Formats: sequence, structure tokens, C-alpha cells
Amino acid sequence: MIAPPSYAQRAGDGFLFHVPIGTWGVRGGVNLASANSDVFAFVTDQLTLDRSDFNAPAVGTNIAIRLSGSTDIVLDVSYSTVSRGSEFRHWVDQNDQPIEQTTSLRRIPITLGLRHYVTSRGRSVGQFAWIPARRSLYVGLGAGMMEYKFHQVGDFIDFTTLNVFHDEFTSQDWTAVAQANAGLDLALGDFVLLNTEARYSWAKAPMSSDYVGFNRIDLSGVSVTAGFSFRLY
Repeated sequence: MIAPPSYAQRAGDGFLFHVPIGTWGVRGGVNLASANSDVFAFVTDQLTLDRSDFNAPAVGTNIAIRLSGSTDIVLDVSYSTVSRGSEFRHWVDQNDQPIEQTTSLRRIPITLGLRHYVTSRGRSVGQFAWIPARRSLYVGLGAGMMEYKFHQVGDFIDFTTLNVFHDEFTSQDWTAVAQANAGLDLALGDFVLLNTEARYSWAKAPMSSDYVGFNRIDLSGVSVTAGFSFRLY
């Protein structure tokens, strides 16, 4: 009698299933800007902009490496940018035409943090199988650096002379960022997870010499995203 082949021995290191070493994820969603500093107060008072105009589409990716059954270390990068046209609310030029300009805000945080799963990610069955959970909840904390750019170009008013002039203003730099997040992983199979996450990022930065007299710009905000994660074995 000939024994049938042992297909369970074909999965890498000799097991049908084994614990993944981590995940790689991609996501997309929206970043809701706090926009609470005085530069935002100025542009929303003088220009036809609202704080909500600085909400932006957001994309991101991360690599999570498993440290224990419930904890990962996570390297995360995200990107959001928005550009809005506007005009002065209460002023027109000498030809009774609107005084127009464009304002944009870009944020690129890069963080390293910890993710802790508050529900089980899976269970071992004997020595030969690891069964992933259908769903897993997690919370996380991280810190790093954010590159930002606040940019305006167009026509502006010299409030001393009331002359209209064309110019371009930029404040761009790196600053520290901290973030907290919570999310849910839903297993779509052995390798693919559907991920949803809410994240709050906190960051402020000094304005450049183009914006004399302004306090630090508020770069904080809440992002809500969804995407896919792929288990790494």
C-alpha cells in the first residue's frame, strides 16, 4: 500500500499554516484638518475660504512587524494635499473685479509606533496550524516627523496703501508629529485583510518669514481611511 503525499508539508517551513511575521497595508480616505491657528483664521476671515476647505483626500501605507501575539511595531507614511481657489470677501480691484488667489496645504507624516490588538488575531492548533481570527480590533500610538507646505499664489492687498499686487507666499518645513489610532481588521482569506481606521495626528510648526507675525501653524487633524492589508509569512 502506497501512502498518499503529505500536502501539509508544502507550506514553507513545513506547516500548513504558521504565524505571519507582519503585514503590509495600503489605504485611502479623508483627512479632516483642525485648522485652528491664526493663519487659518486670517485666510478664512479675509478670503472666501472655510476651515473645511482644508480637508483633503489622504492615502497611506505601512509595514507592521510582529513583536508578540498582540503587538506590532509599525512604520507608517501618509500623504494628503488640497488646493482651493478664493477671492477677498470684502474687496475688489480698481476694475471692480474679484481679487483672486489659490491656497494649498500639503502634509506628509512619517511615524514609527506600536499597534496593540485588544482582541485575538488568531490561535494555534497543536503544533501544525495557526488559524487567523475573523476580525481583530487594535489601538496604536506613534511619533515621527511631518513635512508640510502651506502655499499661496495670486493677487493680494497691501492694507497700508490698499494697492493690489501679485505675489507668492510659502511656508515649508519639517516638524514633529504624534498620532493615536484605532482600527479593525476583517479577514478576507488567509493572506488579505480589509482594514478600517480612524487616526488623530497632532503637529504644529513655525511659519516662514513670508508670514511675519503669525503663530505656529496647526497641522493636526483626524483621518478616516479604509484599505487592504496583506499578511507576510
